[in-house]
This record gives sequence, structure tokens and C-alpha cells, in this order.
Amino acid sequence: MGLEISFWILAVVTIISAVAVVWLRNIFRAALSLILCFLGVAGIFVTLSADFLAAIQILIYVGAVAILIILAIMLTREVEKGSLSNKLKIPVLVTTLLFLGVAIYAVINTSWSVVTLPPQEPTTSAIANQLFGRDGFVLAVEISAIMLLAAIIGAVTLMREE
Repeated sequence: MGLEISFWILAVVTIISAVAVVWLRNIFRAALSLILCFLGVAGIFVTLSADFLAAIQILIYVGAVAILIILAIMLTREVEKGSLSNKLKIPVLVTTLLFLGVAIYAVINTSWSVVTLPPQEPTTSAIANQLFGRDGFVLAVEISAIMLLAAIIGAVTLMREE
């Protein structure tokens, strides 16, 4: 019962923060709402016994992507002005409503099977061994980390004032 309440609280927080990302005019606050949304998704993964996915969600999205977005925002000049042209309001509204209709149709017409038993083997160690074991992807993860670091250093170098 407590896990179900936690799930619904996290779902509401995630949805509210996702809506805040779209509605907030201050781009920095929108980025902070995006981080809260990512953390809410990680919490939902925890309530669904997917602890490895929660850890990956926090490491990759909160720790890397969101921080990279905030770094890009801080390096951008005149963030407060934002985009003043709203020429695409109507096409975006139509596309959003069309997507919402398709998503609602898919949710209603899908037979959802519910599994009440938690996984029998620990998911974190099994997935971690698969990814980072003897034949895993450790080298690819390390190379991508170095490439992200190089991109950040390049962005700082390009934006540095003379």
C-alpha cells in the first residue's frame, strides 16, 4: 500500500514538473524543473523494483544531460530575452493535440498485463554484469565520458570572452 502511494506521489510530481518545463518562461527554472522531472522518473523506477534503471536515470539524465543543459544556458548570452517570435503556436498546438489523441487511443486499446511479483533475481547486479562484465561496454562508456568532457571544454573555450 505504501509503495503504491509513493508511486502516485512521484507520478504527480513528475507530471507537474514536466508541465512546468513547458510553461515556465525562465529557461534556468525550466531546466531545474527538468531535473526534478528526471528525479521523479528515477523514483518511479525505484517503486517498480527497477533499481538499476533508477541509478542510470540519475547518473545519465540528472548527472550528465541536465547539468550539460544548465551549463549551456549559463554560457548563453541574453537568456532572459528568450525567443520572442511565436509564429509556430498553432502548428505546435495541432501537433500536440494529435499526438495526445494517438497516445490516449494507444493507452485505452492496449491490454495491460499486471505482474504483482517482484523480480526473483537482483536486477542491478545482473544488468551491471552484462554491461560492465568481461565482454561489456566499459570502454565505450569511458570514451563517451571523455567525448562529453571534450565537448564541455570546447563550449567553454568558444564562449569565453576575449
